[in-house]
Amino acid sequence: MGGSRLRSREWYEGPDNAPHRVYLRAIGFTDEDFKRPLAAVVASWSEAGPCNYNTLELAQLVKEGARSSGLSALTVPTLVVNDGINMGTPGMRYSLVSRDLIADTIEAQVASHGFDAWVGIGGCDKTQPGIMMAMARLDLPSVYLYAGSAEPGMLESSRVTVQEPFEAVGAYRRGRIGLERLRLVELNAMPTVGTCQGLFTANTMAILSEALGLAPLGSSTPPAVSSERAREARRAGGLLARVIEAGITPRRVLTWDAFYNAAVTLAATSGSTNAVLHLLAIAREAGVKFTLEDIDEASRKTPVIAALKPAGPYTMVDLHAAGGAPVVLRKLLDRGLLRPEALTVEGEEIGSLLKKWSPKPRVEGVVYDFDKPYKPTSGVRILKGSLAPRGAVMKVGAAGRTYFRGEARVFDSEEEAYKAVAEGSVRDGEVVVIRYMGPKGAPGMPEMLKVTAAIVGAGLGETVALVTDGRFSGATRGIMVGHVSPEAYVGGPIALVEAGDTILVDGERGKIELEVDSSELEERRARWRPVEKPVGGLLAKYRALVSQADEGAVTRA
Repeated sequence: MGGSRLRSREWYEGPDNAPHRVYLRAIGFTDEDFKRPLAAVVASWSEAGPCNYNTLELAQLVKEGARSSGLSALTVPTLVVNDGINMGTPGMRYSLVSRDLIADTIEAQVASHGFDAWVGIGGCDKTQPGIMMAMARLDLPSVYLYAGSAEPGMLESSRVTVQEPFEAVGAYRRGRIGLERLRLVELNAMPTVGTCQGLFTANTMAILSEALGLAPLGSSTPPAVSSERAREARRAGGLLARVIEAGITPRRVLTWDAFYNAAVTLAATSGSTNAVLHLLAIAREAGVKFTLEDIDEASRKTPVIAALKPAGPYTMVDLHAAGGAPVVLRKLLDRGLLRPEALTVEGEEIGSLLKKWSPKPRVEGVVYDFDKPYKPTSGVRILKGSLAPRGAVMKVGAAGRTYFRGEARVFDSEEEAYKAVAEGSVRDGEVVVIRYMGPKGAPGMPEMLKVTAAIVGAGLGETVALVTDGRFSGATRGIMVGHVSPEAYVGGPIALVEAGDTILVDGERGKIELEVDSSELEERRARWRPVEKPVGGLLAKYRALVSQADEGAVTRA
């Protein structure tokens, strides 16, 4: 298989490479193993949280599938930063940083050991786009495999997810629930290993891996603890041999059409706003010019048809029972919103694969038809205006209202804003502005689920808006606008906002305006100096290299 095309031959074939073979013989390789194509199974493994806890087990199953199809396979690691554990802490600054580090470490692992192909196993939020970025960068035959979602918990007669504990803290701080109720939510929110259960960032990126064509159709929704997840792992390993034989590399799959398919899928599912950053970053690695404007164009024509948390009541487990991501993709195809000619890792165009797909839904009500959508407008919209000349992102699908006009309440850190919410000093009608939280300013563009959930938990989700140059968790809901570009640290208009200024947010028209006279803004700019948050080490390197959010917040030399 593969013959002279195999790059591993340069590392392990012939008399001159006898010393190289010694190292793999030491772990049990035989002469037959060296004759086969050499595959890496990249596992983003960690016990620091449940999201990637099962990836080593899945890696063994991937290797079984690879070996049964004629490959030799070795597991190699990449790192994990658990977003949920770090939410609202200094560690959250490392979350987005880890995405680019993951891509870098995979490049180093795969490129330096002569692998011919690889399977990447991702779990939580940044491991997935990091792996996909590496797939595009290396452009070797490769397959993406999701580690799977956790099962939702049950509290009395209601399903609960990791979204509820964050919001329960806000409710507790405002006296709306007691400690006993908070503890019950904590104990029941996540009963199994796997990723956060709603359509938060992890599950969003998993579904988009199918839309992009990097993952086998139907592979994203089986739960982490299910036998179906184990079968998907073996399938991914077996598929890799076919990908090698067919010469299918990620850049053949990751065309503009593939990214457009991901954008309409994001809009139709009301997925995480983080996916906007990640699609831009993956496109850059693939050499595809895909922009915020392309995402906005896709969102303007696509209503929400999946009633998934936080926009709706259902979880990833429910979507799986309803037929999985292919049900959504097939509806998009039949509506004429999907580009059917986009190639997939399965060697077929996505349109032909979907026409052959025959899921057996066990439940109804999770995915709606386009003639009666769950919500009439897109789940995610790109906003532009005087406050965000280069763009901002709003998850309109998870907001009860899309229009808000109010007076600014300005904070230069998440900690200050959270304290104000917890103490009850944030009032109805205010626009909470949290700045210096961007890629360079924080640095690291942290997510702010702690403060957004506190706002919702305090009962202010429909009466207070939040605007930031930072990011939101996929579990965030309410009138929240993030990714404001340019960020405050580089002198974007958000740096010039003062308490009492009027800010307009219009999700339907895609507008975000700072209603302050231009001459007044120029006077403020003359006085402005950036708020410095001194850092060293990795964060200092990141600050020096990272681009703005509208470019995907990617690091570049």
